[in-house]
Amino acid sequence: MVATSQPAADAAASSRPQGWGRMLLIALLLHVPLFAYPVLRLCHWLDLNLGLTLTLLLPLFFSQLIARVYLRRHHARWVLWLRLLADLWLGISPVVLALVLLAELPLALGLLSPVLGAWLVVSVSSVLLLYAMYNAFSPSVIPVALSSSKLQRQLRFVQLSDVHIGSRSSRFLGRVVDAVNRLEPEFVCITGDFIDATGISEQQLSALTRLQMPVYFSIGNHEKYEDLPEILQRLENLGVIILRNRAVSTADLQFIGIDDMDDPYQVRKQLPAIDIDTSKYAILLYHRPRGLAAAAEVGIDLMLSGHTHNGQIVPFNFIVERVFARTKGLFQAGDTWLYVSSGTGTWGPTMRLGTRSEITLFEVEPQSV
Repeated sequence: MVATSQPAADAAASSRPQGWGRMLLIALLLHVPLFAYPVLRLCHWLDLNLGLTLTLLLPLFFSQLIARVYLRRHHARWVLWLRLLADLWLGISPVVLALVLLAELPLALGLLSPVLGAWLVVSVSSVLLLYAMYNAFSPSVIPVALSSSKLQRQLRFVQLSDVHIGSRSSRFLGRVVDAVNRLEPEFVCITGDFIDATGISEQQLSALTRLQMPVYFSIGNHEKYEDLPEILQRLENLGVIILRNRAVSTADLQFIGIDDMDDPYQVRKQLPAIDIDTSKYAILLYHRPRGLAAAAEVGIDLMLSGHTHNGQIVPFNFIVERVFARTKGLFQAGDTWLYVSSGTGTWGPTMRLGTRSEITLFEVEPQSV
């Protein structure tokens, strides 16, 4: 964590409960439009009695509280299924809410019967849910073509970001590894949030040993929320090269990794302490898409980030765009490029609606001066 003075640290500590209280209040208030209103309207349109309405409403309304508080540290198969169902409901609830609101006017005008309106909402929501789940389970290979005068050969490598093992299974990781091997890259860069649960074992991560090339890793915010020292040890045991505010070099490449921080100036603060070799093609791994200008100032050639998921599920992309100026794709500052991955996996709902999971394939061609 970034060092702070004692008064600042005390002030931050004293404000933390109030901040968490506000977040909890906002979350509870959001439960009403997202989880209560659409369920109650659908039950009313279907003319369900009070008992059946409460049987549907109460588990759905309290699903996130149960999944994220009471079941967070449990890993039994039935618990994982309950968490999956709770997260799917979280992901599709904005869509259900939007469809219910769209149906209100034709129902009020008598153009649509309540029962037909309810079944239309349920049917369309179900189709969109299945489509969003398919997108989450089938990462697309996104090609990115660049060039550099520092290279005498073609460079071909892969970026993975936000795989979220814990939210996602070791089976999903195995499919990602197989897809990467088919691309035959020279190396793999993992830009954080690879793991998002405590106690993920080496066995659950063992698919990494099938990667037939070096793997470089910088931490994201989710690794810090969990058992970070154990995570790093397991990854090192599996042959992953950990980059924590340091650089490693090969004959013509330099890899720099900076620890994720909720600080917009983290890249600028850490880069002066790292010896950047500007004669080599320098690749910076930093989880959040911030710090492009600072990277350009020291001669970084390519900065790789993730974190945003590009919102993952509409309409959350509009919220993400208010927080980050760069949410997906390729950006440039001077001679430095930044690529922001939409993420290989998913967090929370195993869904992608309006976005796709991605494995990014970079091909950097030599460029004559």
